[in-house]
Amino acid sequence: MRRLIEQHEIQQRVHALGTEISNLYRGRDLTVIGALTGCMLFMADLVRAIDVPHRIGVVQASSYRGATTRPGELTVELGLLPDIRGRDVLILDDIFDTGNTMEKLVTALQSREPASVRTVALLVKEGKSEVEMKPDFFGFKIPDAFVVGYGLDYDDDYRHLPFIEALDEADL
Repeated sequence: MRRLIEQHEIQQRVHALGTEISNLYRGRDLTVIGALTGCMLFMADLVRAIDVPHRIGVVQASSYRGATTRPGELTVELGLLPDIRGRDVLILDDIFDTGNTMEKLVTALQSREPASVRTVALLVKEGKSEVEMKPDFFGFKIPDAFVVGYGLDYDDDYRHLPFIEALDEADL
């Protein structure tokens, strides 16, 4: 594996994102919606860095299953979603790869009549987007590599790593 982003770099960037998001949503009704399961570590740190009152919710969105490194059919489960009608919504995801997950989440949540919907991704994979949208906020741009750590996994492993690493072919 190759180390791409160190733990202290992640912590600094998440704190900066929290400040930026707090300034934007000060005095507004914010709900942060995380896309499970990869977002868990990022979400935990980011919601603590956002210093304005906010609600938290999660949705299940997945296109990678098992020991695959290529996205499959995207499934989205909104059963755990809190009421967002009239509230500002910030969708949080671990990685913006093709953009299909984020685009589908935005569309699904807009049907619930929020005041606004914005997006944040920890990582943006360069040169992979298949959609026109881009995250409103992001942590880091990364090369086209399969990455693990800080919540991202390969076959449900490596989520616990406090940094981001790229898997080499030999690791797969």
